[in-house]
Amino acid sequence: MSIQPSLIILLHGVGSNGEDLAHLGDIWLEMLPGSAIVAPNAPFAFDGGSGYQWFSIAGVTEANRAERIRASRAAFDATLNAQIEQQGFAGKLGQVALVGFSQGAIMALDALASGRWPVRAVVAFAGRLATAEPLAPPPDSAALLIHGAADRVIPAAETLLAASTLQRHGVEVESHVEAAVDHTISPEGALTAAAFLSRRLAIPVQA
Repeated sequence: MSIQPSLIILLHGVGSNGEDLAHLGDIWLEMLPGSAIVAPNAPFAFDGGSGYQWFSIAGVTEANRAERIRASRAAFDATLNAQIEQQGFAGKLGQVALVGFSQGAIMALDALASGRWPVRAVVAFAGRLATAEPLAPPPDSAALLIHGAADRVIPAAETLLAASTLQRHGVEVESHVEAAVDHTISPEGALTAAAFLSRRLAIPVQA
């Protein structure tokens, strides 16, 4: 199998699946030529209906969220490792980016903040940093955080807090709060993320 120059892993939100982010992958495949883009399902069935989840949100609180994330790390890591090996990027995390939406963003930021995944870039749409201290992001880490100001699921203030915290721990952070955008990935946000990934992964953007 030929090795792609970069791998972008899309991480969906709770109660969703990888196919829900397929449209984003289709757009980016045209803009970021030569990239491999995958969108796996989370490892657990959603306990609130159809779809999948990275961790359960049943009864989740500020007090127990970090522990649920910690408990889900083994399954999350196994999911990422499977994709990375299948795409030929084992030992090449410097060519890998994680892009998460909502709960997927929470897991992507945890992967970075915990130091477990020294990938080249992380993009978090409508997420929050819920990883318990101490944080240990790898050197030369970079993250793009995008959030809608009108988000009624996860407040945009969570992205501002995450940006501040990650910056204190040495992460190069870009953050954007989009006016009048709810809990979604806007077309403008998708373009901003593509430009960020192009810079970090050194891929010429195609107009």
